This record gives sequence, C-alpha cells and structure tokens, in this order.
Amino acid sequence: MQTLPLPSALPTTSKVDANDALMDTTIHRRKTRPVKVGNVTIGGGYPVVVQSMINEDTLDIDGSVAGIRRLHEIGCEIVRVTVPSMAHAKALATIKEKLAATYQPVPLVADVHHNGMKIALEVAKHVDKVRINPGLYVFEKPKSDRTEYTPGEFDEIGEKIRETLEPLVISLRDQGKAMRIGVNHGSLAERMLFTYGDTPEGMVESALEFIRICESLDFRNLVISMKASRVPVMLAAYRLMAKRMDEFGMDYPLHLGVTEAGDGEYGRIKSTAGIGTLLAEGIGDTIRVSLTEAPEKEIPVCYSILQALGLRKTMVEYVACPSCGRTLFNLEEVLHKVREATKHLTGLDIAVMGCIVNGPGEMADADYGYVGKQPGYISLYRGRDEIKKVPETEGVAELIDLIKADGRWVDP
Repeated sequence: MQTLPLPSALPTTSKVDANDALMDTTIHRRKTRPVKVGNVTIGGGYPVVVQSMINEDTLDIDGSVAGIRRLHEIGCEIVRVTVPSMAHAKALATIKEKLAATYQPVPLVADVHHNGMKIALEVAKHVDKVRINPGLYVFEKPKSDRTEYTPGEFDEIGEKIRETLEPLVISLRDQGKAMRIGVNHGSLAERMLFTYGDTPEGMVESALEFIRICESLDFRNLVISMKASRVPVMLAAYRLMAKRMDEFGMDYPLHLGVTEAGDGEYGRIKSTAGIGTLLAEGIGDTIRVSLTEAPEKEIPVCYSILQALGLRKTMVEYVACPSCGRTLFNLEEVLHKVREATKHLTGLDIAVMGCIVNGPGEMADADYGYVGKQPGYISLYRGRDEIKKVPETEGVAELIDLIKADGRWVDP
C-alpha cells in the first residue's frame, strides 16, 4: 500500500516511540491499478483526483465550453457532462474541438443513463471516459404484482445486460479509454432490490455484475463508485466494495462522493463526513463533492478535504487558536488579514496565535508564526525560532517581508 505521511511531527523519546507516532499520523492508501482519463491518472498511487460536473445543457456548445473551462482553471482535473440524447452525444465532438482550439484539452466524462447503448457508443468516440449507472443502463420496468425474481428471470436480464454492454466495452477497450461503473443507492435495478434488498450489498453486487462482464472482455480501465445520499449507507457500500474487490483480487480505483448532499454548510459537512472518513481509511482515488450550488463551489471543498488529510497540499495551511481571555489582539480580524495577504501562496503553514502561552508549542509545525506577546506588539517566528518583535499595526507587512526574505513569496 502507498504510504503518505501527514504534515506533522510528534515529540518522541525513543526509536520505538517514533515509529509508533509515525503510524498514528500516516494514511495507508489501498493499492489500486492506474486508470488513464485523458492526461490524468486515477489510482496507481497518483494523487487523489478532483472532479466536478457542469450544469449547462450539453447542446449549448459555447456555454458548455465556458463551464468546463471555468472548472478546469480553478483546479477541477476531470469534468463530467450529461448526455441524455444522441444529439447531446454528437455535441461533445464540437465541445472537445472548441476546448482544444480556444483553451486546452480537458479530460471529459460522459454521463449516460436509461437504455443508453447507442448514445454511449457515439459519445465514446468523443470523451475520455463514459459513466454508466448499472441500475438504469438496461432499464427494467417494475411490475406492481411481482413478488420475486426466479433464477431464470435474473439470468435472462443478466444476458441482456451483457449484450447491451459488450459493444461499449469493446469500443472503450480498443480506444484505450475508461469507464466508470457508477452505482447509486437510489436507483438500484428492481431485480437487485428483490434479491438483496435496498442495501449496500445490493449496490456492490450490481457493480460486480458489470465488472465481471468487462473483465470477460479483457477490459479493466474501470473506476467504481457507490454513491448514496445518506452518509452511513455510502460508507458501508464503499467499505464492502473494497472488501469484496480485495477478496476477488480486483484493484479498481474508487470514485468517492455523497450524492445529492444539498447546499451550504450542511452540504459541505455531509460530503466531508463521507469522503473524508473513507480517505482517512485509505479508500478512494478520486472525489466529487455534489453541492446544490454552482459547480465552481465544489472545488475548494474537495481541496480542503484533501489538504486536511495531508493527501494534497494546494493552499496555505492556517493554524489558529480559538481565542480566550489571554488573547492580546482581535484574533478573528488578524487571521482574516493574514489569510487575505497570503492565501495565494502554496505549500506553507502559517500560525496565528493569540498569546505566548500556547503559541510556540501549538504552532511548532508551522513555517511561520504570528504570536501575541504583549499588548500592542506581536512576535514573528520562523518555525520554533522567534525572529523579531514588531508593533501589531506592522505585523502583517513584517510577516510578508519575512516570507520574502526566505525566498518563499510569490506575487498574487
């Protein structure tokens, strides 16, 4: 398994203690095969990939190109588009051409639902990955009087799925492209519901059925997702999927997400609870935060989750105490000023601490520290070393000068 140390250093007293501390601060990622999606690789020990989805109608060529570009420019590495019809599928050819001509190639994924074989075959020519939903790819019309699925009926539909899926698998295989088998808890096929119930097990079995068809055709450029709108269901499904794949010797990357997470603070908390928990367990190779907001709002949440876990370092890490009666300045106001002045930098840890009691100890891992030491004055630190004491009114400017003196400053 790949080992990624988190950016922290715990005090130790012996070699044994040091090893124990390292184990406590390390994420061991599940070993997965690399799957290429355009010029981005998912899995295989590569950094966790950030995805999102435009909300423009794919028939709106210029709007779609602009939406894809907006996302890519702020760090979205793979962009998904919806393809509900053959006209939408053909529009992807023009979208891809316009991106290359006016911007740059961007890895694109097409979302195909509801008996989408012909649509999927067309769009597979124009995108880097096709996402299918096993519960909808061959749609089974529910029967109100059904009480069970016989083994014969179950297998008959399984054969229909194979016949429908095979041409797409062969097309993607021969083009060297990828597929996401994207199971959704809310859209399990009727026969899976009757056989396994509305359960994580049903979600996993649905994915395994499609994986085995792909493997029988020597196609393994697969990414798997087990999304649900309820975090406990999502966690159980992904954990079970990883367990079953390990049992069967499968090493496909997992795409994490809490589907339909909502908006605002709760949507972000809900997504973080699901995605962050699994990433901390070493499960997951690419993520999408699904918010009921502009797609661009999803990307900062993705990178915040990854940075908090030490899986990607794409912004400044701010360490700040919660404030108390010892605080010698308006901590919230100063933190805001420091953040506004330095938020464009990358790879730095900056601490803003209200007093000397907690300051040097709590910020020991920071590159730079801004610490209240006496009324009207702050002390600037480089690591554990106090560099200078300056008037509070000059604190932010002096911090910037210190970063510049170390050659770690770049202009916004």
